[in-house]
Amino acid sequence: MPSVTPTLSAELQSFIEAQHVFFVASAPNGPGGHVNLSPKGIDTFRVLDPARVAYLDFTGSGNETAAHVLQNGRITFMFCAFEKKPMILRLFGQGRAVPPESLEFALLSPHFQQLPGVRQIIVADLTRVQTSCGFGVPVLKFQSDRDLIQKWAEKKGPEGLREYREKKNRVSIDGLPTA
Repeated sequence: MPSVTPTLSAELQSFIEAQHVFFVASAPNGPGGHVNLSPKGIDTFRVLDPARVAYLDFTGSGNETAAHVLQNGRITFMFCAFEKKPMILRLFGQGRAVPPESLEFALLSPHFQQLPGVRQIIVADLTRVQTSCGFGVPVLKFQSDRDLIQKWAEKKGPEGLREYREKKNRVSIDGLPTA
């Protein structure tokens, strides 16, 4: 039976810190849009307080999460224990994208390591925290983070990233604006 709370306990915060990967899900309004589910890693997730979390969002092939949170705010994070005690943790909330040129970005960025290719910080105010058993999740051993996104971003450079975002990250696959 799942356990549900409104905020993150210290134990759940420790669980989050121990995970190497998390998943982000969002969806547009209505029945016809695409649900987006993305894996994330590279030590980019932070618990800002028991009811607020954030992660560094890198430039990528799409910008679905930003489009969805701009439209309706709905966001879900999922963490799975792939090692040790099995557990699944889901964080439901209302999210928003914080662009690098904003004051809020400047206030949030000290919580993270400075990495090339960051396009925004996604922040979420939590509305529900839920755990479940995770008995069906396989046991996997972490080997290492990949550094390919950072190398790609460094090669593109600031101007190349700006051009890429303008070309590929301005609208979602459903045609929604991302900013």
